[in-house]
Amino acid sequence: MLTVLIKFWGTTGFANITWQHLVMLTVACILLYLAIGKGFEPLLLVPIAFGMLLTNLPLSGVMEIGDTVLRAISPEAAGQAAELLHHPTAEMLREGIPVEYYTRTPGGLIQYLYTGNKLGIFPPLIFMGVGAMTDFGPLIANPRSLFLGAAAQFGIFFTFTGAVLLGFTAQEASAIGIIGGADGPTAILVTALMASHLLGPIAVAAYSYMALVPIIQPPIMKALTTKRERRIKMQQLRTVSKTEKILFPIMVTIAVSLLLPSATPLVGLLMFGNLLKESTVTERLSKTAQNELINIVTIFLGVSVGATAQAEQFLKVQTLQIILLGVVAFAMGTAAGVLLAKVMNKMMGGDAINPLIGSAGVSAVPMAARVSQVVGQKENPSNFLLMHAMGPNVAGVIGSAVAAGVLLSLFN
Repeated sequence: MLTVLIKFWGTTGFANITWQHLVMLTVACILLYLAIGKGFEPLLLVPIAFGMLLTNLPLSGVMEIGDTVLRAISPEAAGQAAELLHHPTAEMLREGIPVEYYTRTPGGLIQYLYTGNKLGIFPPLIFMGVGAMTDFGPLIANPRSLFLGAAAQFGIFFTFTGAVLLGFTAQEASAIGIIGGADGPTAILVTALMASHLLGPIAVAAYSYMALVPIIQPPIMKALTTKRERRIKMQQLRTVSKTEKILFPIMVTIAVSLLLPSATPLVGLLMFGNLLKESTVTERLSKTAQNELINIVTIFLGVSVGATAQAEQFLKVQTLQIILLGVVAFAMGTAAGVLLAKVMNKMMGGDAINPLIGSAGVSAVPMAARVSQVVGQKENPSNFLLMHAMGPNVAGVIGSAVAAGVLLSLFN
């Protein structure tokens, strides 16, 4: 009986838990607290944190690839198999041994869900839902907002350079830099395609900084603007016609896809979702994209991304570097947007643009726009910047997708 109990104990997670597991379980619980207790991006952080919790429970097997059997076949097929299934057969392939493998026992549940990220399926679907929920009217009414959205992507390329100088490869630096766009799906897509081994820390950093927008941005915004600038009241935006709203997603898709074909999945589905909304003849499809579809994909994406944050891969000096570089990317993007808005305001006479809206150029929609509104109203309670800030905010969504396309075209 004692032997049976000892054997059973050896199969439990209690007998196999390590301090690394305990650290990661603590991190997961902290993220759950921030999401549930403090309301920081709960729709994103709750799935991510719970996925992190599941994967760091010893012997849970949720991210197991599955048992495999090897047999000799042609070298070409072997290379395909290794690339698709990420099985550690590299040494055999280098020695010219033609191998094939197939699953003998099933892998973990979340490993199969993670395939949607690895193959680049989930992030564009999230973008479609975002497009269906977003009003591009403020951007169309004030095209200058495009420059503010573009300026905020400076953080991506600044941090890319810093990461390369720290010894990261161009592919890894691209994935780290994209955190500066404050766009979780884009960060996940770029990382999955270019540096999948960094997906855990990059996803956690990207979504954590998105959740902390109301804390990170205001000090930067106040440091770079004067009280007078923060009190500037902007003129009401013009009314945008239905025709303009329908033509905009079509024209943007064509222009961006011809210039950067690698950005087509993100920008194309973002604009497709928006067209479903603005055409008014596909209401059922628009509602599905805005609700059921994006909710389901968010659950799958969040849990599977969180599950990549396994203790043995996450607890490294490299992870700390990524988290620090991520906050630098985010801060530089915010600062660049504010500074360009100041320059534009000076060029237009000094009272046309409130520089606070420049911080909304990062693509955390609509949170970054709300932060511009809150900071502006603290200086002038009669000031309403939300719709003005939505222009740079949605421009930032497009800008981060374009930046991702540039990096994929150059380094993937």
